[in-house]
Amino acid sequence: MLDTIKQYARERLEAAGEADLARRAHLSYFTELATTAEPHLRRAEQLEWLAILDTEHDNIASAMRGALAAGEAAGALRLAAVGGWYWWLGGHKNEGLEFVTAAADLPGEVDAAIRATVYGMVVHFLSSGPKDAAQLQEWIHKASRFDRKSPGGHPAIGFIGALERLLQGPDAMLTAFEPQLADDDPWVRALARLQMGKMRIVLGRDGQEVDEYLETALADFRAIGERWGISFALTELADRIAGRGEFADACALLEQAVTVVTEVGALEDVVRIRSRQAQLYWLLGDSETSAAAMDEAQRCADEAAWPNSLAELALEKAQLARWRGDPEEVHRQIAIARTMSGENFDLPNVSARIHELLGYLSTDLDVARAEHAAALRAAVEAGHAPLLARIIVGIADLALRNDENEQAARLLAASNAVRGLPDRTLADATRIESATRDRLDEADFTEAMRAGAKAGWTELTAVTLAC
Repeated sequence: MLDTIKQYARERLEAAGEADLARRAHLSYFTELATTAEPHLRRAEQLEWLAILDTEHDNIASAMRGALAAGEAAGALRLAAVGGWYWWLGGHKNEGLEFVTAAADLPGEVDAAIRATVYGMVVHFLSSGPKDAAQLQEWIHKASRFDRKSPGGHPAIGFIGALERLLQGPDAMLTAFEPQLADDDPWVRALARLQMGKMRIVLGRDGQEVDEYLETALADFRAIGERWGISFALTELADRIAGRGEFADACALLEQAVTVVTEVGALEDVVRIRSRQAQLYWLLGDSETSAAAMDEAQRCADEAAWPNSLAELALEKAQLARWRGDPEEVHRQIAIARTMSGENFDLPNVSARIHELLGYLSTDLDVARAEHAAALRAAVEAGHAPLLARIIVGIADLALRNDENEQAARLLAASNAVRGLPDRTLADATRIESATRDRLDEADFTEAMRAGAKAGWTELTAVTLAC
């Protein structure tokens, strides 16, 4: 009945020649509502304002579709600028990506700060999973050009400058987010601290300062009550302590992260957290809890229907299946990841993991060598130290399978050096270390590890991959 009434009202407005006037009024009203709500979405009252926006979700979406259909750049971009964070935070990523990219593509004269904000939102959505580096760079440059024309605006726009600095290469990564540490907005400062810690992880820089950045960011997000940031910081800290082998404590932190992020409805984040818990519980020997965590991850992924989450979950399930010794399930999950990833399947941070899986599974050492070599090339291109360290462990496994026990130990040490410290969540590294200790006497093992820590990983991997 309600749809019939709406259709009748539309027909009457069209007959009176007032349909466009009504559409504009509708757009204006819900843009103002989103504008009022937007700053509250980064504070403790975010749940209250998310509930208000969720009540009007269909109206906000209808207003955006109407503006896009009419080619109304100013209206569409303004709504995208104030609605982008709602779509992201509230679990509407598919819809949000569609809206912000469509609005960003509209031609027309629009305030530079608004256009920069929308371009920044596009960057945020695109960088949430596997990403085309060239495409991402293009959007970062676009956002930066408009931000320079009208600096200020949305707090997240301040990060565009940091992202542009990251494009200059690894040397810029350590300091890229430093300017945001002095920002007036506590949310910006907290996120900058979190990113300062993450950049050091990406570069393989171990040290107390990494934990200090993450812990301070967590305290700052808790001080303002921002749940997405709290969950983000908890997840990063959990990964840190899991890497040290403290799996139960890491699972407890991840449980806290699930609790706060579920409150805002970001199911895509729950997928990632639960799949990580599933692996950690498996490492603890608790297969039942591991399976339950993975089942919940799948349920949330199906409900969210965000392709990036579905693809990432498939890869995590493939890894767990390999650990369990189930190659058929590994191949099934790889096929799912391929379907869900689409054109992103060939991106380096995805292909590295696929080739790694296939390298471990292959019983033909020549095929395994080719797969691990492909994984290494992709990991180098991705430029992410933890991923590279993980791939080097796979090459250590290849050395072990060739009965090159000292070389396997050297490669393990090289992997630790790349990451900055050992990663106890890599079940293969633990297995390879145990095997090499059994096959070598203590002095030879110690010397091999010492040599591997000092040698360059490029030379060590080249030796094994050339055999």
